[in-house]
Amino acid sequence: MAPRSSHALRCCSCGRWLGLLRTRVAALLRVRPSKASGAGPSDPEAIVERFHPRRPDWYQELYAKVLKKCTTSYEAEVAAYKAKLFSQLTGKSKNILELGVGTGANFKYYASAVDINVIGVDPNKKMEKYAQAAAVAAGLPLTNFSFMRGVGEALPVGDDTMDAVIGTLVLCSVTDIDMALKEIKRVLKPGGLFLFIEHVAAHDGSLLRCMQSILDPLQQFVSDGCHLTRETGKLISEAGFSSVDLNMTVLSSLSLIGPHVYGIACK
Repeated sequence: MAPRSSHALRCCSCGRWLGLLRTRVAALLRVRPSKASGAGPSDPEAIVERFHPRRPDWYQELYAKVLKKCTTSYEAEVAAYKAKLFSQLTGKSKNILELGVGTGANFKYYASAVDINVIGVDPNKKMEKYAQAAAVAAGLPLTNFSFMRGVGEALPVGDDTMDAVIGTLVLCSVTDIDMALKEIKRVLKPGGLFLFIEHVAAHDGSLLRCMQSILDPLQQFVSDGCHLTRETGKLISEAGFSSVDLNMTVLSSLSLIGPHVYGIACK
């Protein structure tokens, strides 16, 4: 019998204790579910609480500050991808919803266009002041920007109302990714565009995938629900869009979340 490679041994060893470790870490870091999780759909705040239980104010404020100050290297490496992707909006989209708008890091790529209206949706209300500042810096009048506390599983806008939906590093954090994709399709007009950039799971059997699986519960806790092991590109491709232009890349400066997918899906 041929000897196993050191890579295979590492992954095999990883597999033996991975389940136990993940269970113990998850138990330590689990967030208590909201008491509103059984509420009906008529209360928007209850819907948000159901899918994204409110964190303490200090946590939400800290996370917003960290997101604003500590993503410089990531934004620098992904800038060329964003510029190319968002150029597809020029002259085509007037009503845009950005899911997981965060601190408004994407506004500089598209929000300076004439007569556009942007709705920024995020479950963290502490992001609003940063998003507003980014809108102004990008040349988007605040009269044309609305921040709404909400979640991807229940977008707070009507059917067939958006020319485009933008989501960057957000489908890693929603509770139900399939429901979020259905909501994105619901709010898009026929022919509307979903523009996405997402970090995804590494290849099965790789050492990186093993490490992602080990650290996934910790990542969810410290990064507001972010998952390391989602195959988001596959789920977007299977979500029922009329067409999907899907691309893959690896960002060299981000080892744990280096694998990315980006592209455009058309309703």
